[in-house]
Amino acid sequence: MRKLKLHGFNNLTKTLSFNIYDICYARTPAHRREYIEYIDEEYNADRLTDILIDVADIIGATILNTARQDYDPQGASVTMLISEEPVSSEQISNTEAPGPLPEVVVSHLDKSHITVHTYPESHPDHGISTFRADIDVSTCGRVSPLKALNYLIHRLESDIVILDYRVRGFTRDVRGRKHFIDHKIDSIQNYLSRDTRERYGMIDVNVYQENIFHTKMMLKEVDLDDYLFGEGKDALSAAEQRKIRAQVNREMLEMFYGRNMRRR
Repeated sequence: MRKLKLHGFNNLTKTLSFNIYDICYARTPAHRREYIEYIDEEYNADRLTDILIDVADIIGATILNTARQDYDPQGASVTMLISEEPVSSEQISNTEAPGPLPEVVVSHLDKSHITVHTYPESHPDHGISTFRADIDVSTCGRVSPLKALNYLIHRLESDIVILDYRVRGFTRDVRGRKHFIDHKIDSIQNYLSRDTRERYGMIDVNVYQENIFHTKMMLKEVDLDDYLFGEGKDALSAAEQRKIRAQVNREMLEMFYGRNMRRR
């Protein structure tokens, strides 16, 4: 898409909202407590703040204020307010391509807000424990928050990812013509690196005329050892392994499709 010469500030609001889900099987009450404690430590407010600082760098943000909170018995929230300042055009890229990986974070711009909220939980009867993080990155101006997506998917390794991207409002060019989007996008998937696209099965539900883009992702390969907390699969009988694998698969499918499945 050719560059637009705008009249004043770019008033478009671009919002990336997504949920990530991590699933595990914790057989005993002690294992379930340990899992929740592990998640609360791994994704406490301080560590989440560090992740959001990297996101701010990627989308080019000056952080004005940060509010963070850990909750009892579990969970955490972080909210950052960010603002815009002039930047050179060389630093701005809205091309439909993946952004940087965690080990290659670069800067600089600034925009409006970033938030994250976490929800660890477990069920006492069937051993499944889950962790959900809700993340919102909203920008006003030229850069799309989609550039932070590749980093976040790699930084928060997840079983299920539900992504929503929307461009709201309009901006005017110097001739007074309204523009309701200022960058080309066919699919959120085009902002993900090849290894991510190979690891996840994905489906899109897009409403192009409304500039609304929706992608669901589910991990293709399930190694049971990656889902057992506090023990390995070698400690289980073949029948137990089949039962737990079926529980994990059902949990993933229910999250992916957003509905309960009939239990056999």
